[in-house]
Amino acid sequence: MLSHAKLGGGPATTTGAAETAGTDWVMNRTPPRLRVLVADDNPVIGDALRALLETEPDIEVVAVALEAGEAVALAELLVPEVAVLDVRIPGGGGAWMAREIRRRVPQTRLLAFSAHSDTRSIAQMASAGVSEYLVKGSPNTEIVAAIRRLCANSANGTE
Repeated sequence: MLSHAKLGGGPATTTGAAETAGTDWVMNRTPPRLRVLVADDNPVIGDALRALLETEPDIEVVAVALEAGEAVALAELLVPEVAVLDVRIPGGGGAWMAREIRRRVPQTRLLAFSAHSDTRSIAQMASAGVSEYLVKGSPNTEIVAAIRRLCANSANGTE
């Protein structure tokens, strides 16, 4: 059930504007944006992440989920490049959510974003397929850099 999800954005747009230059046609295209799903049970955190990420011209938040099952369903539906996942989230927890997204949408890269920095939480998320782990309170620049790094690593085949 997707009742709590906040969908936003949409697919990257392409303009149909073309200009003639002699016999050549030039098409102007909007560069593709990195599509991000945010999953956090705290709506204030989810909204803050959306606001932060959408200030970046190359990032689009496609949805914010408030529980794990919702995040998995949205990942399957929207196929984001990156999912930012809370570690302790109702509906199955962060590790379950990460495993399910990894299994159902293997091309989506996973970033844990948690208030918990203990080695057990980090190890659980890593074993579930999370590639990056940031502690809430990390600088905004590091959050954005981690998302871009995940996408670059995926494009380069280094992940």
